[in-house]
Amino acid sequence: MPDRAVVVDSLVVERGGRTVLNNVKLSIPQGTITGLLGPSGCGKTTLMRSIVGTQKVASGTVTVLGSTAGTKELRHKVGYVTQAPSVYRDLTVRDNVRYFAAMYGRGAQSVTSAIEAVGLTEYARSLAGQLSGGQLGRVSLASALVAEPELLVLDEPTVGLDPVLRAELWARFEDIARSGTTLLVSSHVMEEAEHCADLVLMRDGSVLAQLTPDELLKRTGETNLEHAFLTLIRTTQNLENAS
Repeated sequence: MPDRAVVVDSLVVERGGRTVLNNVKLSIPQGTITGLLGPSGCGKTTLMRSIVGTQKVASGTVTVLGSTAGTKELRHKVGYVTQAPSVYRDLTVRDNVRYFAAMYGRGAQSVTSAIEAVGLTEYARSLAGQLSGGQLGRVSLASALVAEPELLVLDEPTVGLDPVLRAELWARFEDIARSGTTLLVSSHVMEEAEHCADLVLMRDGSVLAQLTPDELLKRTGETNLEHAFLTLIRTTQNLENAS
């Protein structure tokens, strides 16, 4: 098992004649939560799609758990939860998770554990179509967790949730990471960075920095993570203009 779950080197992605990711380089430590943060449209989803192997790349390499992203051997090792809930609304929560469990050869205990992990045990017999938007997102998460992936990629899983639900979901993520799973979680809300062991900060298709929350505060001299990110952006722009 590599100590780096993901290594991205000189990644370039082009779409419609435009460069969406520009020479991206980063690595994601094994068994931790890494936050992928930046404004909407900065390339977070494209980078995540590159890591899970569903994005065509122009150049560069993406290595996941020691293998090239998207290869057959990674299918049961990588879980991906998109922004839009991927659930069957006419099935119960349990039947949704059971369906994905069957795809990965997992049994009834794995189904129960995945539902418990996202806090939906009392809704296991409810139709997915009767749940709230936040609960639907949890069903998607349980459907990914049931495969017991080594790497779990989550694209803005807390968007649209109220502060209480966001806090509960981050507590779930921390439990999952403690079990040994590597998590890559994207967000455009900088206050969520405090939940992450490591941060990848993006803007305009490039990685501005990869560092811990404490390192970001120390580097910028700020006491607030959002202010620190803005200071980092301004500093980077000034350096680019000077050059």
